Amino acid sequence: MSKILIIGPSWVGDMVMAQTLFKTLKQLQPNALIDVIAPAWTQALLARMSEVNRGLVLPYGHGEWRLKDRYQLGREMRKDGYDQAIVLPNSWKSAVIPWAAKIPMRTGWLGEQRFGLLNDARRLNKKRYPLMIERFVALGLSPGAALPQVICKPEFSISSIDVQRALENHHLEKSDKPILALCPGSEFGSSKRWPPEYFAAIAQAKLSAGWDVWVFGSPKDVKVVAEIQSLTQDACVNLAGKTSLSEALDLLSLVDAVVTNDSGLMHIAAALGKPQVIPFGSTSPKFTPPLSDKAKVLSLDLDCSPCFKRECPLKHHRCMRDLEPEMVLEALEKTTAKKIA
Repeated sequence: MSKILIIGPSWVGDMVMAQTLFKTLKQLQPNALIDVIAPAWTQALLARMSEVNRGLVLPYGHGEWRLKDRYQLGREMRKDGYDQAIVLPNSWKSAVIPWAAKIPMRTGWLGEQRFGLLNDARRLNKKRYPLMIERFVALGLSPGAALPQVICKPEFSISSIDVQRALENHHLEKSDKPILALCPGSEFGSSKRWPPEYFAAIAQAKLSAGWDVWVFGSPKDVKVVAEIQSLTQDACVNLAGKTSLSEALDLLSLVDAVVTNDSGLMHIAAALGKPQVIPFGSTSPKFTPPLSDKAKVLSLDLDCSPCFKRECPLKHHRCMRDLEPEMVLEALEKTTAKKIA
Protein backbone atom coordinates (compact mmCIF):
# COMPACT_ATOMS: atom_id res chain seq x y z
CA MET A 1 0.00 0.00 0.00
CA SER A 2 1.54 3.28 -1.11
CA LYS A 3 1.20 6.60 0.70
CA ILE A 4 0.99 9.67 -1.51
CA LEU A 5 1.17 13.29 -0.42
CA ILE A 6 -0.37 15.86 -2.76
CA ILE A 7 0.73 19.48 -2.46
CA GLY A 8 -2.60 20.99 -3.47
CA PRO A 9 -3.52 24.23 -5.21
CA SER A 10 -4.66 27.32 -3.33
CA TRP A 11 -7.68 28.28 -5.46
CA VAL A 12 -11.11 26.72 -4.91
CA GLY A 13 -11.73 25.91 -8.57
CA ASP A 14 -8.27 24.39 -9.00
CA MET A 15 -8.81 22.15 -5.99
CA VAL A 16 -12.11 20.92 -7.41
CA MET A 17 -10.35 20.05 -10.66
CA ALA A 18 -7.52 18.35 -8.74
CA GLN A 19 -9.98 15.60 -7.85
CA THR A 20 -9.45 14.28 -11.39
CA LEU A 21 -5.91 13.37 -10.26
CA PHE A 22 -7.10 11.78 -7.01
CA LYS A 23 -9.59 9.64 -8.92
CA THR A 24 -6.95 8.60 -11.43
CA LEU A 25 -4.52 7.59 -8.67
CA LYS A 26 -7.20 5.45 -6.99
CA GLN A 27 -7.98 3.75 -10.29
CA LEU A 28 -4.30 2.87 -10.73
CA GLN A 29 -3.65 2.09 -7.05
CA PRO A 30 -6.93 1.21 -5.32
CA ASN A 31 -5.24 0.71 -1.94
CA ALA A 32 -3.22 3.94 -2.01
CA LEU A 33 -3.65 6.40 0.84
CA ILE A 34 -3.86 9.94 -0.52
CA ASP A 35 -3.26 12.89 1.81
CA VAL A 36 -3.59 16.45 0.51
CA ILE A 37 -1.96 19.46 2.13
CA ALA A 38 -3.49 22.80 1.13
CA PRO A 39 -4.76 26.07 2.67
CA ALA A 40 -7.50 25.90 5.28
CA TRP A 41 -10.23 27.21 2.99
CA THR A 42 -9.90 24.13 0.74
CA GLN A 43 -10.59 21.62 3.53
CA ALA A 44 -14.36 21.78 2.98
CA LEU A 45 -13.78 20.45 -0.53
CA LEU A 46 -11.34 17.73 0.50
CA ALA A 47 -13.75 16.49 3.17
CA ARG A 48 -16.26 15.71 0.40
CA MET A 49 -13.83 13.82 -1.83
CA SER A 50 -14.02 10.12 -1.02
CA GLU A 51 -10.58 9.47 -2.53
CA VAL A 52 -8.81 11.66 0.05
CA ASN A 53 -7.61 9.93 3.21
CA ARG A 54 -6.67 13.15 5.07
CA GLY A 55 -6.84 16.84 4.35
CA LEU A 56 -3.88 18.60 5.99
CA VAL A 57 -3.89 22.34 6.58
CA LEU A 58 -1.04 24.32 5.05
CA PRO A 59 -0.63 27.07 7.66
CA TYR A 60 0.60 29.81 5.34
CA GLY A 61 -1.24 32.50 3.43
CA HIS A 62 -1.26 32.68 -0.36
CA GLY A 63 2.11 33.97 -1.55
CA GLU A 64 3.89 33.62 1.81
CA TRP A 65 7.35 32.07 1.50
CA ARG A 66 8.05 31.14 5.16
CA LEU A 67 10.86 28.85 3.97
CA LYS A 68 12.17 28.05 7.46
CA ASP A 69 8.67 27.10 8.61
CA ARG A 70 8.07 25.01 5.48
CA TYR A 71 11.34 23.19 6.03
CA GLN A 72 10.45 22.46 9.65
CA LEU A 73 6.98 21.23 8.68
CA GLY A 74 8.57 18.92 6.14
CA ARG A 75 10.97 17.53 8.77
CA GLU A 76 8.01 16.80 11.05
CA MET A 77 6.29 14.90 8.22
CA ARG A 78 9.18 12.46 7.78
CA LYS A 79 7.50 10.17 10.31
CA ASP A 80 4.48 9.78 7.99
CA GLY A 81 6.50 7.64 5.60
CA TYR A 82 5.17 8.88 2.28
CA ASP A 83 6.32 7.01 -0.83
CA GLN A 84 5.61 9.81 -3.28
CA ALA A 85 4.73 13.49 -3.33
CA ILE A 86 2.97 15.15 -6.25
CA VAL A 87 3.39 18.92 -6.29
CA LEU A 88 0.58 20.61 -8.23
CA PRO A 89 1.58 24.29 -7.88
CA ASN A 90 4.51 25.36 -10.05
CA SER A 91 6.16 27.57 -7.42
CA TRP A 92 9.58 26.86 -5.89
CA LYS A 93 8.31 27.17 -2.32
CA SER A 94 5.59 24.55 -2.86
CA ALA A 95 8.27 21.88 -3.38
CA VAL A 96 10.14 22.59 -0.14
CA ILE A 97 7.93 20.51 2.19
CA PRO A 98 8.23 17.17 0.33
CA TRP A 99 11.98 17.74 -0.11
CA ALA A 100 12.41 18.42 3.62
CA ALA A 101 10.24 15.38 4.37
CA LYS A 102 12.70 13.25 2.37
CA ILE A 103 9.90 11.69 0.34
CA PRO A 104 11.65 9.26 -2.05
CA MET A 105 9.80 10.35 -5.23
CA ARG A 106 8.88 14.02 -5.65
CA THR A 107 6.92 14.63 -8.84
CA GLY A 108 5.96 17.93 -10.46
CA TRP A 109 6.31 20.13 -13.52
CA LEU A 110 9.51 22.09 -13.81
CA GLY A 111 8.92 25.66 -12.69
CA GLU A 112 11.03 28.28 -10.96
CA GLN A 113 14.15 26.10 -11.33
CA ARG A 114 13.03 23.36 -8.94
CA PHE A 115 15.91 21.02 -9.81
CA GLY A 116 16.92 19.17 -6.67
CA LEU A 117 13.69 19.82 -4.81
CA LEU A 118 11.95 17.56 -7.32
CA ASN A 119 13.61 14.32 -8.41
CA ASP A 120 10.82 13.41 -10.87
CA ALA A 121 10.74 16.81 -12.56
CA ARG A 122 8.95 16.90 -15.90
CA ARG A 123 8.86 19.44 -18.70
CA LEU A 124 5.34 20.56 -19.51
CA ASN A 125 4.22 20.37 -23.13
CA LYS A 126 1.27 22.77 -23.13
CA LYS A 127 0.13 21.66 -26.57
CA ARG A 128 -0.02 18.05 -25.45
CA TYR A 129 -1.87 18.99 -22.25
CA PRO A 130 -3.99 22.08 -23.04
CA LEU A 131 -6.39 21.54 -20.12
CA MET A 132 -5.47 22.02 -16.47
CA ILE A 133 -7.00 18.66 -15.57
CA GLU A 134 -4.78 16.96 -18.15
CA ARG A 135 -1.72 18.53 -16.51
CA PHE A 136 -2.89 17.34 -13.10
CA VAL A 137 -3.67 13.79 -14.24
CA ALA A 138 -0.40 13.43 -16.18
CA LEU A 139 1.54 13.86 -12.94
CA GLY A 140 -0.15 10.74 -11.59
CA LEU A 141 1.09 8.66 -14.52
CA SER A 142 4.51 7.44 -15.58
CA PRO A 143 6.47 10.06 -17.57
CA GLY A 144 5.20 10.16 -21.14
CA ALA A 145 2.30 7.76 -20.52
CA ALA A 146 -0.90 8.36 -22.46
CA LEU A 147 -3.76 9.99 -20.62
CA PRO A 148 -6.83 7.86 -19.88
CA GLN A 149 -9.32 7.93 -22.73
CA VAL A 150 -11.88 9.24 -20.26
CA ILE A 151 -10.78 11.43 -17.34
CA CYS A 152 -13.03 11.00 -14.32
CA LYS A 153 -14.87 14.20 -13.44
CA PRO A 154 -15.06 15.73 -9.95
CA GLU A 155 -17.91 14.46 -7.82
CA PHE A 156 -18.68 15.35 -4.22
CA SER A 157 -20.00 13.13 -1.45
CA ILE A 158 -22.85 15.02 0.24
CA SER A 159 -24.15 14.30 3.74
CA SER A 160 -27.86 14.87 4.36
CA ILE A 161 -26.98 15.75 7.96
CA ASP A 162 -24.65 18.53 6.80
CA VAL A 163 -27.27 19.80 4.36
CA GLN A 164 -29.95 19.94 7.05
CA ARG A 165 -27.57 21.73 9.41
CA ALA A 166 -26.81 24.35 6.75
CA LEU A 167 -30.52 24.91 6.15
CA GLU A 168 -31.15 25.37 9.85
CA ASN A 169 -28.17 27.68 10.32
CA HIS A 170 -29.56 30.04 7.68
CA HIS A 171 -33.25 29.62 8.53
CA LEU A 172 -34.05 28.08 5.15
CA GLU A 173 -36.49 25.43 4.05
CA LYS A 174 -36.53 23.41 0.85
CA SER A 175 -40.00 24.01 -0.55
CA ASP A 176 -41.63 22.46 -3.61
CA LYS A 177 -40.47 25.43 -5.69
CA PRO A 178 -37.43 24.98 -7.91
CA ILE A 179 -34.41 26.98 -6.78
CA LEU A 180 -32.09 29.04 -8.95
CA ALA A 181 -28.64 29.84 -7.57
CA LEU A 182 -26.88 33.00 -8.68
CA CYS A 183 -23.11 33.29 -8.18
CA PRO A 184 -22.23 36.83 -9.32
CA GLY A 185 -18.75 37.08 -7.79
CA SER A 186 -15.29 36.29 -9.05
CA GLU A 187 -12.11 36.34 -6.97
CA PHE A 188 -9.95 37.04 -10.03
CA GLY A 189 -11.30 40.48 -10.89
CA SER A 190 -14.12 42.50 -12.43
CA SER A 191 -13.35 41.41 -15.99
CA LYS A 192 -14.85 37.97 -15.26
CA ARG A 193 -18.06 39.36 -13.77
CA TRP A 194 -21.28 39.47 -15.72
CA PRO A 195 -23.04 42.76 -14.79
CA PRO A 196 -25.11 42.63 -11.57
CA GLU A 197 -28.12 44.19 -13.31
CA TYR A 198 -28.09 41.24 -15.73
CA PHE A 199 -28.11 38.78 -12.83
CA ALA A 200 -31.03 40.76 -11.41
CA ALA A 201 -32.91 40.44 -14.69
CA ILE A 202 -32.50 36.65 -14.59
CA ALA A 203 -33.66 36.62 -10.97
CA GLN A 204 -36.78 38.65 -11.80
CA ALA A 205 -37.67 36.33 -14.66
CA LYS A 206 -37.37 33.19 -12.56
CA LEU A 207 -39.10 34.71 -9.54
CA SER A 208 -42.02 35.59 -11.81
CA ALA A 209 -42.04 31.99 -13.04
CA GLY A 210 -42.46 30.69 -9.49
CA TRP A 211 -38.86 29.90 -8.61
CA ASP A 212 -36.94 30.76 -5.47
CA VAL A 213 -33.61 32.49 -6.02
CA TRP A 214 -30.62 32.08 -3.70
CA VAL A 215 -27.60 34.34 -4.22
CA PHE A 216 -24.18 33.03 -3.16
CA GLY A 217 -20.87 34.79 -2.70
CA SER A 218 -17.93 35.55 -0.46
CA PRO A 219 -17.61 38.63 1.79
CA LYS A 220 -15.97 40.37 -1.18
CA ASP A 221 -19.21 39.97 -3.15
CA VAL A 222 -21.50 41.63 -0.62
CA LYS A 223 -21.64 44.94 -2.53
CA VAL A 224 -22.48 43.28 -5.85
CA VAL A 225 -25.17 41.12 -4.26
CA ALA A 226 -26.65 44.15 -2.49
CA GLU A 227 -27.11 45.73 -5.91
CA ILE A 228 -28.92 42.62 -7.16
CA GLN A 229 -31.11 42.67 -4.06
CA SER A 230 -31.94 46.32 -4.58
CA LEU A 231 -33.00 45.68 -8.19
CA THR A 232 -35.20 42.73 -7.14
CA GLN A 233 -36.77 44.42 -4.10
CA ASP A 234 -34.96 42.00 -1.77
CA ALA A 235 -36.90 39.09 -3.23
CA CYS A 236 -33.87 36.79 -3.35
CA VAL A 237 -32.32 34.91 -0.46
CA ASN A 238 -29.04 36.71 0.18
CA LEU A 239 -26.32 34.31 1.32
CA ALA A 240 -23.31 36.39 0.25
CA GLY A 241 -20.71 36.59 2.99
CA LYS A 242 -22.96 34.64 5.36
CA THR A 243 -22.00 31.04 4.65
CA SER A 244 -18.82 29.11 5.05
CA LEU A 245 -17.57 27.40 1.91
CA SER A 246 -18.77 24.14 3.44
CA GLU A 247 -22.30 25.51 3.91
CA ALA A 248 -22.35 27.05 0.45
CA LEU A 249 -21.45 23.68 -1.04
CA ASP A 250 -24.17 21.87 0.91
CA LEU A 251 -26.81 24.45 0.03
CA LEU A 252 -25.83 24.38 -3.64
CA SER A 253 -26.51 20.65 -3.58
CA LEU A 254 -30.22 21.53 -3.18
CA VAL A 255 -30.64 23.94 -6.11
CA ASP A 256 -32.10 23.08 -9.50
CA ALA A 257 -30.02 25.38 -11.69
CA VAL A 258 -27.14 27.85 -11.48
CA VAL A 259 -26.11 31.01 -13.29
CA THR A 260 -22.53 31.81 -12.42
CA ASN A 261 -19.42 33.60 -13.51
CA ASP A 262 -16.26 31.64 -14.22
CA SER A 263 -15.36 31.07 -10.57
CA GLY A 264 -14.75 28.51 -7.86
CA LEU A 265 -18.49 28.16 -7.34
CA MET A 266 -18.85 27.31 -11.03
CA HIS A 267 -16.57 24.31 -10.52
CA ILE A 268 -18.40 23.33 -7.33
CA ALA A 269 -21.76 23.43 -9.15
CA ALA A 270 -20.28 21.27 -11.90
CA ALA A 271 -19.04 18.71 -9.35
CA LEU A 272 -22.54 18.65 -7.87
CA GLY A 273 -23.99 17.89 -11.31
CA LYS A 274 -26.13 21.02 -11.44
CA PRO A 275 -27.49 22.44 -14.72
CA GLN A 276 -25.72 25.75 -15.13
CA VAL A 277 -25.10 28.60 -17.55
CA ILE A 278 -21.79 30.45 -17.47
CA PRO A 279 -21.06 33.70 -19.33
CA PHE A 280 -17.39 33.65 -20.38
CA GLY A 281 -15.57 36.76 -21.55
CA SER A 282 -12.06 37.58 -20.39
CA THR A 283 -11.18 33.94 -19.72
CA SER A 284 -11.40 30.79 -21.80
CA PRO A 285 -13.20 27.48 -21.21
CA LYS A 286 -10.45 25.87 -23.30
CA PHE A 287 -8.20 25.71 -20.18
CA THR A 288 -10.46 25.40 -17.12
CA PRO A 289 -13.97 24.54 -18.32
CA PRO A 290 -16.77 23.42 -16.01
CA LEU A 291 -16.42 19.64 -15.90
CA SER A 292 -20.05 18.73 -16.45
CA ASP A 293 -22.27 17.74 -19.35
CA LYS A 294 -24.98 19.87 -17.76
CA ALA A 295 -23.01 23.11 -18.08
CA LYS A 296 -23.65 25.54 -20.92
CA VAL A 297 -20.90 28.04 -21.68
CA LEU A 298 -21.83 31.27 -23.45
CA SER A 299 -19.19 33.41 -25.15
CA LEU A 300 -19.30 36.08 -27.84
CA ASP A 301 -15.76 35.27 -29.03
CA LEU A 302 -14.87 38.91 -29.61
CA ASP A 303 -11.54 39.80 -31.17
CA CYS A 304 -10.35 41.20 -27.83
CA SER A 305 -11.23 38.13 -25.79
CA PRO A 306 -10.06 36.19 -23.97
CA CYS A 307 -7.61 38.78 -22.63
CA PHE A 308 -7.02 37.10 -19.23
CA LYS A 309 -6.80 40.52 -17.55
CA ARG A 310 -8.27 41.32 -14.14
CA GLU A 311 -9.87 44.50 -15.49
CA CYS A 312 -11.00 45.21 -19.06
CA PRO A 313 -7.97 46.86 -20.69
CA LEU A 314 -10.21 48.57 -23.27
CA LYS A 315 -12.62 49.88 -20.58
CA HIS A 316 -15.75 48.75 -22.44
CA HIS A 317 -16.19 45.19 -21.07
CA ARG A 318 -18.16 44.28 -24.18
CA CYS A 319 -17.38 40.57 -23.80
CA MET A 320 -19.81 40.59 -20.89
CA ARG A 321 -22.04 43.60 -21.51
CA ASP A 322 -23.00 42.48 -25.02
CA LEU A 323 -23.93 39.05 -23.66
CA GLU A 324 -27.44 40.09 -22.70
CA PRO A 325 -29.79 38.52 -20.13
CA GLU A 326 -32.14 37.19 -22.81
CA MET A 327 -29.35 35.00 -24.16
CA VAL A 328 -28.58 33.56 -20.74
CA LEU A 329 -32.26 33.08 -19.92
CA GLU A 330 -32.84 31.19 -23.17
CA ALA A 331 -29.86 28.93 -22.47
CA LEU A 332 -31.04 28.42 -18.88
CA GLU A 333 -34.49 27.34 -19.99
CA LYS A 334 -33.03 24.83 -22.43
CA THR A 335 -30.61 23.53 -19.80
CA THR A 336 -33.33 22.99 -17.21
CA ALA A 337 -36.14 21.86 -19.55
CA LYS A 338 -35.58 18.17 -18.83
CA LYS A 339 -35.13 18.65 -15.10
CA ILE A 340 -38.02 20.97 -14.24
CA ALA A 341 -41.46 19.71 -15.17
